[in-house]
Amino acid sequence: MTSFLRRLPGGPLTKAAALLGALVVLGGAAWIAFAVLGPDPSCGQGIEERGPDGREECTGVTDGSFVFADNLAAVSARIKAENERIRDEPHVSVAVMLPMTAAQPFEQRKTLHEVQGAYLAQYRANHDSNSKKPAIRLLLANPGRNHDHWRAVAEQLGDMSESGKDNLRAVIGFDVSTATTQAAIAYLTRERGIPVVGGPITADDLGNSAARPDAYPGLARVVPTTTDQARALSHFHQDIDPKHTLVVEDVRTGDNYVDALKRAFAERTAGSPRAPEQFRAPDEFHEEGTTANAFDQMVDTICTSPARVVYFAGRPVQLRQFVNELGNRGCTEKKYTVITGSGASTLSSDALLDWDAFRKGVTLQYAAVAHPDAWTGPRAPATGGSAAAYRTLADLVASKEAGDIGEVELTDSRTITFYDAGLTAITAIRMRDDSDPVIPALGRIGDAWLRLHGMGKVEGASGWICLDNYGNPYNKAVSVVELSPDAPGRIRFVGLAWPTGRPTPADCTASRT
Repeated sequence: MTSFLRRLPGGPLTKAAALLGALVVLGGAAWIAFAVLGPDPSCGQGIEERGPDGREECTGVTDGSFVFADNLAAVSARIKAENERIRDEPHVSVAVMLPMTAAQPFEQRKTLHEVQGAYLAQYRANHDSNSKKPAIRLLLANPGRNHDHWRAVAEQLGDMSESGKDNLRAVIGFDVSTATTQAAIAYLTRERGIPVVGGPITADDLGNSAARPDAYPGLARVVPTTTDQARALSHFHQDIDPKHTLVVEDVRTGDNYVDALKRAFAERTAGSPRAPEQFRAPDEFHEEGTTANAFDQMVDTICTSPARVVYFAGRPVQLRQFVNELGNRGCTEKKYTVITGSGASTLSSDALLDWDAFRKGVTLQYAAVAHPDAWTGPRAPATGGSAAAYRTLADLVASKEAGDIGEVELTDSRTITFYDAGLTAITAIRMRDDSDPVIPALGRIGDAWLRLHGMGKVEGASGWICLDNYGNPYNKAVSVVELSPDAPGRIRFVGLAWPTGRPTPADCTASRT
């Protein structure tokens, strides 16, 4: 019965109570018909329940009418209202593709922040752009936990790209670099010709390059790759002696993000006297597994090493377990700095993180793709980004002009990243002259990536987005941050770092080397 209620239009159980009462009043006949005919596979218009018994979830595409999770209710309502407001204007659709039914609270908050960022980009485009056309309709596409149902949802998006009613012109999103993400992006770009703007996907092989220029035709990214993050961290930490470093790495294969971190950190720690300490995360890396036990034993070994800096190649749950165990180490006289990639951005909202570890000589630094203090402080460089671009977003949030979308958090980078991904897609969609139709062809949007540099750069809240010839952001700024020992939940800005070792030049164009 609970499964039946969850499928009723409107989503949350509380909204189905009246309908349940109606069933009871009508007597047993309706329930008998339901039992005989079986459950309705539809959760609502454009949404279908998929998955094995006990793990069913509502997946598909909505204009905000269907609410995938309770914490998305407010922002979904605002998206629906904005879509209805521009319904009679010339408009195109942009879809946000993300798992929207996460089980863990910190993952749910991450998804909320990402959807909020996409909506804020839609709102700004429709309200603060001098009435530029076309207007932007925002869709939410849920492929299920771990992108389990990505193919069915991607096919639905493909059909919408061919529909004169929907005019889907871009997909933004994807916040984990995994094999299923890779498959979904490949299908959308190669088989359906839909331009895609990635969110915080950083794995090097999830993009185009000189060696594979058409691996994902029409894909653009707004954040630095894992290798670029590692290069930026290397320049930022030039004084670290490799003899005092150690890598802790997940031995699972097929996780693009972790594999990229392992390669990058192997280069940065050449000369370390110890081989990497290894562990194996669960295949579903959001789960706890038994890795905390492995870290308990590993920390004793680390205490006997000359390491003072630990490069961690793994996912957030395992990073949290490692930091907790390192905080409880026996060698309390030794201090450690743990350095990792941008996947750590969800750690500040993980209720199971032991913040006392940071008061016991552990420092956690990571390469964030954005931070509010990056461009507003006294040390902000003259190029590579601007305080004005960040404040445009911050002021929109503070003004409440865009409506109630829940509490907005800008320090974890997720809202900013999806806002910038939305701006990038919208900039390309609206690149036209008087002879071009208001509704652009799909192919023209992918070609527009080639113009998003120099004077055509996207002035993102995270910094300038200057795409190279392969759709990657050239020398994108990296915010080096750490979790504050004196304020649980606070992400403290340490400084800006650059993959090339210096700020992006004013011409904002990739060099030949």
